[in-house]
Amino acid sequence: MTQPTVTPTGSHGACSPAIRLTRSLLGYGMIAGPFYLVISVTEGLLRPGFDFTRHDWSLLSNGSYGWVHITDFLLTGLMTIACAVGVRRSLRHGTAARWAPRLIGAYGAGLVGGGVFTADPASGFPPGTPADAHTVSWHGLLHLACGGVGFLCLITACLVIARRFGTEGRRRWALYSRATGVLFLAGFVCVASGANAPWATLAFTAAIVIAWAWVSAVSLHLYRRAHATDDPAGDL
Repeated sequence: MTQPTVTPTGSHGACSPAIRLTRSLLGYGMIAGPFYLVISVTEGLLRPGFDFTRHDWSLLSNGSYGWVHITDFLLTGLMTIACAVGVRRSLRHGTAARWAPRLIGAYGAGLVGGGVFTADPASGFPPGTPADAHTVSWHGLLHLACGGVGFLCLITACLVIARRFGTEGRRRWALYSRATGVLFLAGFVCVASGANAPWATLAFTAAIVIAWAWVSAVSLHLYRRAHATDDPAGDL
């Protein structure tokens, strides 16, 4: 009778429980961005009166179907926080080992806060809102604060991890991470400047897509390397 082949724990064929947990957490980082983007774009296409060239996606939290976007914020934020834990378990020591997961986790917390504290109706959305509405409520102010802090944390995370990649000799990854941080910052400045021009709104939207693509890519990179050791915290 042929004996079954047993693959040692920690090899390519099998993983220890610690590695499986780390990879599961990083898996949330891979899907968080696509989840948020698909739900948000679908909402924007289906909600009457929403204009991608004029309205920030946060405005989708208003109206009778606002609960959909609020849920989108909350779930995406929780997945991002789970990703941060996975990143912490993946970075054993050295540059970015402490601050990268903290910053990514703070971004996730900002998303949760963005769901709890909804944005104020503006620019004619939802329908019935005056086009020149500028009133900012307490929850609208907290929404802006959560978003601003979260965005800055993710921008900093890009730059911190870029430095880590640089010290590891991964120049392309370092360049990609650094470029993502710069582009995200540029998009954030466009929308924070108060410019309501379509190009500013679209620039910020593009920056959001670029940033989420980076989160997914880094999570996938760490996920693929998680089998390299039985230690739950492997190196980049």
